[in-house]
Amino acid sequence: MKKIINSNNAPAPIGPYNQSVMFGNLLFTSGQIALDLEGNLIDSSIESETQQVFKNLQAILEEAQLNFEDVIKVSIFIKDMNDFDKINNVYATYFTSENAPARETVQVAKLPKNVNIEVSLIAGKS
Repeated sequence: MKKIINSNNAPAPIGPYNQSVMFGNLLFTSGQIALDLEGNLIDSSIESETQQVFKNLQAILEEAQLNFEDVIKVSIFIKDMNDFDKINNVYATYFTSENAPARETVQVAKLPKNVNIEVSLIAGKS
């Protein structure tokens, strides 16, 4: 059964979608960008953008009573592959090699609100 999961500790969606959907034991998040709770874009650096994105994802995970150890798959969309190492450094603060999920990182031409990074994930309850 499908259950909508939204957190008041993450920014509201900017379109006709929800922050995440729980289906059975799996949580599917919508792509998160670096918006704070007031809708302001955090874009002083790719590191600050990435940190805000993961802060938003963490709030959604917590609302679903999950954490980063429950993450199965991460999809990262970036405007510039030259930012890969900087993004990876922030990413590594959330995942260790022991609990790292499957992942892809894809360079794209443009993202919502002209951000530099968007991340979605799939997590699951055991």
